[in-house]
Amino acid sequence: MGLEETPGSTALLTDHYELTMLGSALADGTGDRPCAFEVFARRLPDGRRYGVVAGTNRVLDALADFRFTEAEIDQLSATAVVDDDTLSWLADYRFGGDLDGYAEGELYFPGSPILTVRASFAEAVVLETLVLSILNHDSAVASAAARMSAAAHGRPIIEMGGRRTHEYAAVAAARAAYLAGFATTSNLEAGRRYGIPTRGTVAHAFMLLHDSEEDAFRAQVSKMGPDTTLLVDTYDITKGIETAVRVAGPELGAIRIDSGDVGVLARKAREQLDALGARDTRIMVSGDLDEHAIAALRAEPVDAYGVGTSVVTGSGAPTAGMVYKLVEVDGRPVAKRSENKASRGGQKAALRRHKPTGTALEEVVYPTANPPEPGEHDHPLQIPLMRGGQPVDSLPTLDDGRAHLRRGLVSLPWEGLKLSHGEPAIPTVFL
Repeated sequence: MGLEETPGSTALLTDHYELTMLGSALADGTGDRPCAFEVFARRLPDGRRYGVVAGTNRVLDALADFRFTEAEIDQLSATAVVDDDTLSWLADYRFGGDLDGYAEGELYFPGSPILTVRASFAEAVVLETLVLSILNHDSAVASAAARMSAAAHGRPIIEMGGRRTHEYAAVAAARAAYLAGFATTSNLEAGRRYGIPTRGTVAHAFMLLHDSEEDAFRAQVSKMGPDTTLLVDTYDITKGIETAVRVAGPELGAIRIDSGDVGVLARKAREQLDALGARDTRIMVSGDLDEHAIAALRAEPVDAYGVGTSVVTGSGAPTAGMVYKLVEVDGRPVAKRSENKASRGGQKAALRRHKPTGTALEEVVYPTANPPEPGEHDHPLQIPLMRGGQPVDSLPTLDDGRAHLRRGLVSLPWEGLKLSHGEPAIPTVFL
């Protein structure tokens, strides 16, 4: 199975209960009723002050290929998941509805209408797991990565978490991290598929392979040139730095420190490198870093970070907690009223209000049938994504999303960028 044929690209990503609803709705004639579903998060992860939308373009790509193949129809038939009439309907499935939503790189808050799906009930209900699996994963990674990028304060971060998550999720995680401000990834498939710059250094195995640390350094410099990054903490870091500069010369590109108290070690390494004449040699640190560790290193002479586990797992919030809820049937608002899980009926859109200085004030969510009069500094948040089952022209690119997020973070009140627990950076107002 190639990466273009990942399990996430098949229609059987659909959940069993979705097909149960589909079969029943087709049988009683309600499957054709025009509906609107909405994706939103009731709350942000505990203590977070904002979320970052990611995965929207991957949803569009997935919808374009969302088909129930003959093999999948045979599987559903053999396991009696649905009846023959439903199988026939699935065999001809093509999504022909409309999508509006927040662009990738947009900030979101509790209740933000991140995605609106308009189609028949039957067309839309089978998409719930597909849509949520992509948006919940990618937005969780992007939200964590944005906090790390802000904490790095302009210093580059390499995403290197491919060994800490599912092999296919790793590609999506690298994309989401890049969207949120990471400079590069070590994931070559993410580089091939999305054009993300790739970088990497050697692991300790390479050092241990050779009879001495010097032999390892010489082999790497001989192949990669002196502007490479040498891993100096396999044995004794002080000796490692001395050997690295002796082998590569003062033009050594960088050293990497992957263990220990990296702040203290970076300080000592900077002093040693300067004393050896390698004043332009950069210092990269890695090893179980998250946004809090990165922030704590801000005053240290660290030039770049390598982050793995924490970013691909959402740094403690592995899902964005988004839900996919039916909000309108035949033009009539519908809403769930369960305690602690209530929803607001009707199709909605949103705008963000700002001060004249550009600082965000509030997120205003309103019924699309009754929009407010926009103010001078109000910015609409939903954009057209798909019409009649086809993506609209000129959708924002991955690089557009990176730039959009940078502007969005600058617009937050300064309290909104704190890493400490707190309320959402701006309130959500429902009209």
